[in-house]
Amino acid sequence: MNLMTLERTQIFMLRRLGIRAFYHSNNLNSLSIARRQRALFSALSHNTTPSSSTKRQITQQNQPHARLLISGPNATGIVASFSRLLFNHSCDIVDCASESSSGDDSTNGDDRKLFFQRIEFDHSQLDNRREEVEEEIVGMCRQFGMGCRLTWGNKQHRMAIFVSKYDHCLWELLLRHRAGELDCDIALIISNHESLRHVADTFGVPYLVFQIEKENRIEIERRQLEILHEHKIDLIVLARYMQILSEEFLNAFDSHRIINIHHSFLPAFKGGKPYHRAHERGVKLIGATAHYTTGDLDEGPIIEQDIMRVTHRDDVKDLVRKGRTLEKTVLVTAVKAHLEERIIVHMNKCIVFPE
Repeated sequence: MNLMTLERTQIFMLRRLGIRAFYHSNNLNSLSIARRQRALFSALSHNTTPSSSTKRQITQQNQPHARLLISGPNATGIVASFSRLLFNHSCDIVDCASESSSGDDSTNGDDRKLFFQRIEFDHSQLDNRREEVEEEIVGMCRQFGMGCRLTWGNKQHRMAIFVSKYDHCLWELLLRHRAGELDCDIALIISNHESLRHVADTFGVPYLVFQIEKENRIEIERRQLEILHEHKIDLIVLARYMQILSEEFLNAFDSHRIINIHHSFLPAFKGGKPYHRAHERGVKLIGATAHYTTGDLDEGPIIEQDIMRVTHRDDVKDLVRKGRTLEKTVLVTAVKAHLEERIIVHMNKCIVFPE
C-alpha cells in the first residue's frame, strides 16, 4: 500500500467511525500518519460511538427481514396481488422466488398446477401495523385458496443437537454456527454417551447425557421433551443420533422441526456397517440424505442430498471418510435452509428455495 493510499484509508475509516468527536473533519488531512493511526486504534479499542449517518446505515443493514411462504393452486394474479399488498404497506421486497408444478394427486382427478412462493421483505417502515398486514395476507390467501406462513425475523430459532458417538456432524454444526453461517441459538446438546462432552465444552454448549435402555426409553423421552420445552427448542437436529425416536416423541414435537442425516444406501444396506457392505458390492456412488423425521423410519420429506463417485480403488476407510464429508455438508445445508425459512413441505416432499 503506497503512502497516499494509506492516508486516504486512514481518513476514510476515521470519518466512518465518527472521529469528529476527537478531531474536526477539516483537520484530519493535516494530521500525521502516526497521529491518525493512534486515533484509529484508540477509536477501535474504546468502541467509539459512530456518527448518526453510520448508525442509520448499520440499523438498516441489521434490520431483520420478514419471510412469507405461500403455497396452493396456481392462479393468475398471485404474484401481483401479494406484491401490491406489501407495496401498499411500504414494505420493500428484497428477495422473491417462486415455483410451479403439476399436482401430486392426479390419480384422484386433481391435476391442478400448484404454486409455491417465498417473499423476503424489509418491514422497517411498517411501524406497528403488523397485525393489519397479517390479516390482509390471510385474507388474500383465502381468496386464492392457499396456505401461508409468515415470520417477522425478530425471533431467533433455538436448536438442540442430538448425537451419539460419531462427531463429524456435531463439529461441523458448531463450527459453522461460530462462523455465523447458522442464524440460531444452539441451546443444548443431548446424547446417550459421554464421549463427546469435550466437543460441547469447547463451544460452551450444555451437554446432557441420558443412558437409554429398553426398559427406560419412555421415561427418558418424557424427560427429554420436558427439557426441550423448558429451553423453548423449536428445531432438533439428529447429528448421527443412533437411537430411533418413538411415535409418542414425534407426536409431541412437530415432525417438520426434526432434521435427520444418514447415508444414501437405503433401502439397500439397512442396519450396521453400511459402508462395509457397500464396499463388498462394489458400489460406484456414495451419498448422504438430510430429511425431516416422521413416523416412517428414514422416509420423511427430503431436504438435501449429495453424491460422490467412488471406484474399486477405494477401500472401506475411503468410503467412510468420503461419506462423512458428504453427511456433514448435506446436514448443514439442510439446517441452513430450515433456519432461513426456505422450505415448504407439500405432502411428502420439500420445495427448497435457493439461497
